Amino acid sequence: MTKLENPVLMATIGGAQGIRGEVRAKAYTADPTALGDYGHLHSMDGRSFEILEIREMKNVVVVRFRGINDRNAAEALNGLELYIERDNLPDDELEEDEFFYADLEGLEALDDKGVSYGTITGVFDFGAGDLLELKGPGKRPVLIPFSEASVLEIDLEGGTILIDPLAAGLVEDPEDISGLASGKPKKKK
Repeated sequence: MTKLENPVLMATIGGAQGIRGEVRAKAYTADPTALGDYGHLHSMDGRSFEILEIREMKNVVVVRFRGINDRNAAEALNGLELYIERDNLPDDELEEDEFFYADLEGLEALDDKGVSYGTITGVFDFGAGDLLELKGPGKRPVLIPFSEASVLEIDLEGGTILIDPLAAGLVEDPEDISGLASGKPKKKK
């Protein structure tokens, strides 16, 4: 049983595929077939899964795990979320202005005046572009577009992102804010 200190969601298992123990899975990696490149995957209940085979099929990957040898065992995994330890992600392969979405969670969203709009609690892609979920104390979560217009700068070391609240849809009146820059979200050096 493995307990992850800083888990990063990599995939969610869907239904069984065939009778040999294969499963369909939604991979949350840039290259879905690279899911096996990160080593063993882990469930939150402490189980570890080694990928033996992986192939693409439409919008999912079909995966065969060691020890899952029949349809019944595969069906028992339906809905299971699989994680890796954050330290297993290859930081050295990132460009200067790149980052992992998992690193955005917990960052505070500030405007150019230092006003906080909450903390990032999730990053979602529902098909029309990425969204950041912000949650402030005593407030309901809100979704803002993760776009060049809305997110002006990302400071991972400082634990903040600089946002344009007007472009993000958090304020309606441009007179409520001033001095906002435009441009591509940049990773602060």
